[in-house]
Amino acid sequence: MSRIPNIIFIGKKPIPTYVNATLTQLSVEPVVTIKARGKSIVTAVDVSQMIVKRLNAVGYKVSGVRIFSERMTSLDGKERNVSTIEIDVARP
Repeated sequence: MSRIPNIIFIGKKPIPTYVNATLTQLSVEPVVTIKARGKSIVTAVDVSQMIVKRLNAVGYKVSGVRIFSERMTSLDGKERNVSTIEIDVARP
């Protein structure tokens, strides 16, 4: 049986999709990492805050945040720095 990864990658789907995915993972994992790059960073922060603030009675909390940039080659062949964020959300 393969283990389900505890990382939620943020893309272009609506925020509630990622909130539900994160909460589903938190039901079986003690910590889930929300990961996003570039323009999706705003969505990742929104997802983590919806879980922590709106479900305050449950006791979820942000247990860690990591920010960094990765060097990537774009489709036109140019090297670019792309910002990345990883937000760890933990259950009580």
